[in-house]
Order: sequence, then structure tokens, then C-alpha cells
Amino acid sequence: MPNKISVLLVDDHTLVRRGFRRILEDEDDITIAGEAGDGAEAIKLAGKLQPTVIVMDCAMPGINGLEATRKILESNPQALVLMLSMHPEETLVRQALDAGARGYVLKNAVDLELSTAIRRVVNGETVLDSQLKPAEILKGKRHSALTPRELEILQMIVDGKSNKEIATVLDLSANTVAVHRANMMDALGIHKAAELVVYAIRHGLVNLP
Repeated sequence: MPNKISVLLVDDHTLVRRGFRRILEDEDDITIAGEAGDGAEAIKLAGKLQPTVIVMDCAMPGINGLEATRKILESNPQALVLMLSMHPEETLVRQALDAGARGYVLKNAVDLELSTAIRRVVNGETVLDSQLKPAEILKGKRHSALTPRELEILQMIVDGKSNKEIATVLDLSANTVAVHRANMMDALGIHKAAELVVYAIRHGLVNLP
């Protein structure tokens, strides 16, 4: 069949990738371009193989799915990423969409229709798992997402940089950085800087050294 949908499978569990491959290999209009076991490999193969859709695991060691998605889209803004996750938290869904993913599907869904989700993404739809609350997520409520600038500052906070150091790197005033920090804490309902760091790490919003 001409114009098959080529798919790159990204998951750090070999058995999960094998399961998804078996599901998709039965589809006449879908072909598996390759597999990646981590975010770094995903970025490399996405550039090399240029797949139509990248099925991306959200939580992986090292470079997580969110960061890998951002880096892939920096090089190829036309890439289509479908995020797979075990976690239904609205904040994570919003972060995935903000990173550029075209869909967010729960891996543990009993009725996981992966091939259908892939086709819908190719057709230009934003695909959200039926267990999620798409109306609330797509509204982009302040508490459910951080801006790219806030994520950049959050990474530096986790890296241990002070407001002054962050301000120097980003060419901002220390006061502006402090405002961003306060906005993040307010948006996430967090009252201590240490809690902000724990939240960022737990939800995969930053890269760890």
C-alpha cells in the first residue's frame, strides 16, 4: 500500500515495544520504521528515519518523553508525536501538549486503540484518552501548565542555581526570576522551594544530571 504511515516506537521496556509492534503490524496502512529504548535514541532515530508518527513513552530514564519531544520538534516541527503514559494527571497531559505532542493516551487503557489514535493524529486531530477531561485540559487553565520560560527557570532551580544566577544566564532581572518562581509555586499549589523541586522531579518536568 502506498503512503503507509511509518511509526517510530519509543519505550524503555522491550516487552512494551514488542506488544505495540505486534498490534501495529496487523494494520495494512502502518509500518514500523524503528524502535528506541530511551529519549536520546529517539531523538537520533527521529532525525535519521523521519517517521510519520513517533509513539513516545512519557516517563523514561535520562531524557524523558517530554524533553525528547521538544528536541525532536526543534529539528523537525512537522513531526507528529503521540505520547503514551501510565499517568492521567492533568498537569502532565498539559505539559505533553505544551511540548508539542499531538496526543496523550494512557498505556493501561483496556481499550487502547493505538492504530486509531495514530491515524487521528495523522489526520490533524489532537487525540486525548477518553479517561481524561479534554475540555478542561485544552482550555489551558493556569494551574495545569507552566510556560516554556517557567520550565526553563524550573530546570535551573532544580540544578541549584540562585535567582541571581538564573537572571544572568537568561538576561533577566533577579526580580523577574523571583516573579516567575512565585507564579510557578502559585500555579502548582506549592508553598516551599524544596517542594517545587520535588514536584518537578516526580512529574518528569526537568532533566536530572
